[in-house]
Amino acid sequence: MSATDMESRIESTASGDDAAAEDGRSAAKSEEGKQEPSTAGRQFTFSLRTGIVALVVCLLAVATGILGWLYMGAQDKLDSAAQEASNKDRAEGVAADYAVHAAEMDYQDFTAWKVKLVKGTSPELKDKLTKAADSMEQVLAPMQWKSSAKPLAAKVRSSVGGVYVVDSFVSVFTKTMQTPDGLQSTATYSITIDSNNNWQITDVGGIDSALGK
Repeated sequence: MSATDMESRIESTASGDDAAAEDGRSAAKSEEGKQEPSTAGRQFTFSLRTGIVALVVCLLAVATGILGWLYMGAQDKLDSAAQEASNKDRAEGVAADYAVHAAEMDYQDFTAWKVKLVKGTSPELKDKLTKAADSMEQVLAPMQWKSSAKPLAAKVRSSVGGVYVVDSFVSVFTKTMQTPDGLQSTATYSITIDSNNNWQITDVGGIDSALGK
C-alpha cells in the first residue's frame, strides 16, 4: 500500500468519526428539544393545580367567615329577644305582686298595708303614696274596711328604654260595716317599672279601683 493510499484511508476514517460525532450531537439536541416541552407542561399543570387549590381554600375561608358573621348576628337577635321576654316576665311579676299587696287592707292594721304600699317604689312615689295612704286611712277606718286579693293577670302594655307599663288585674273581696257578707270586685292597676333603676316602681294608677271607685 502506498503512502498516498494510507493517507486517503486515514482521512476517510476521520471524516467518518466526525460525521458520527456530529450525528450523536444532533440526536442529543433533538432529544433535549423533545424533553423541554414535556417538563414545561408538567410545571404548568402543577402551577394551575396549586392556584386552584389556593382559590378553593380562600373561598372556603370567606364562606366560613360569612357564615360565622350571620350566626353571630342571629344569635345576638335571639339573645336580645330572650332577654326582652325575661324582662317582661319580671315586670309582670313585680306588678302582680304589688297590686295584690296594694289591694289587701285591714282597718285593724293599716301600718302593715302602708309598708307594703310603698315597698319597691321610688323615693318620689313613696312620698306621694304615703300621703295618699294617710288620707285613705281616715276614710276606711270608720267603715271597718277589710279586703283580701288574688292576682288575675298582668300584662305589659308598653316598654320604652327599659321602662315597662304593666296593667295588673286582681280579684278583691271586701267586707265593711255596710257589706258584712262581703263584696267581690275586680281592681285594675297601671304600674310603671324602671328596669334601669333596680326595677323600682315609679308610678301607680288605679289605687281607687280597689275601693270600688
